[in-house]
Amino acid sequence: MYFFWCMQSENIYIDITRRFNCGRIRTIISSGQAVVLYRIAIMSKDGDWIIREEEEAFEHVLNILEEYGAQYRFGAPLDIRWLRGGWSSHFEFRHENLRVRTDFVSRPPRITSEQLARLWRKNENTEIPVVDLPLLAELKKTNREKDYVILGELARKMASLEEQMLYSRSARDLADMNGRAPGLAQKLSAQRPLLALLGGRVDEIEKALDAERRELIHANERRLARYGEAARGWAEVWPDVQKDIASMPLKEAHRCIVSRAIENLPFVPEGGRHDG
Repeated sequence: MYFFWCMQSENIYIDITRRFNCGRIRTIISSGQAVVLYRIAIMSKDGDWIIREEEEAFEHVLNILEEYGAQYRFGAPLDIRWLRGGWSSHFEFRHENLRVRTDFVSRPPRITSEQLARLWRKNENTEIPVVDLPLLAELKKTNREKDYVILGELARKMASLEEQMLYSRSARDLADMNGRAPGLAQKLSAQRPLLALLGGRVDEIEKALDAERRELIHANERRLARYGEAARGWAEVWPDVQKDIASMPLKEAHRCIVSRAIENLPFVPEGGRHDG
């Protein structure tokens, strides 16, 4: 039973999540708002959700967004054909003098299909569905330096020593964990090679953490570049599309955007989306 949607909140992102999930779970809070819910940040200016890859879920979310007077921002249409290719959809609306931005993916980066399926099962009867700590840490492996500070704080909140060791950004924390669980680092080093250095000098571990962060940043830059190149034609026509839809209700604008995107935005970029 889903009684939670009737509850009141001072957070528009929580309120709208309840509306998205009226009757069944269709969306899971991720990224910045998830960081807020885990009490690592006070606020986030955007709302990010993983959306269930079903037509009913997409239709329901569009209906709710239209009620709020939302408009499309540049990105892919909120359509399964694009989101299953790893694209994201972006909207904004005004609410009580606040500019609310809402972003959606159905196949978030660095998360496999199996992990995603487990996440949906885990959240099936959750009051406020939110991505779990390890998957949120994967989402924070971006090209933004500030996200690695957040990633390190997420690791400190993780339930198991194994999870903490896989995601910690502190050489001293890792050394302490290694002392508490001898042998665990070697066991996990196939997943995270720098763990093989534990037991050695702290400054060498710090160098390895810096190198790991740089490689993760570059990996995400390469991913974004692939999508950016695929969206070049869409970016060129977007100013005209935006003018055409400026006065349209969202559902009508959505139909227009879909018809134009089919001609200008591939469902999957070249070398496109794959698990992880």
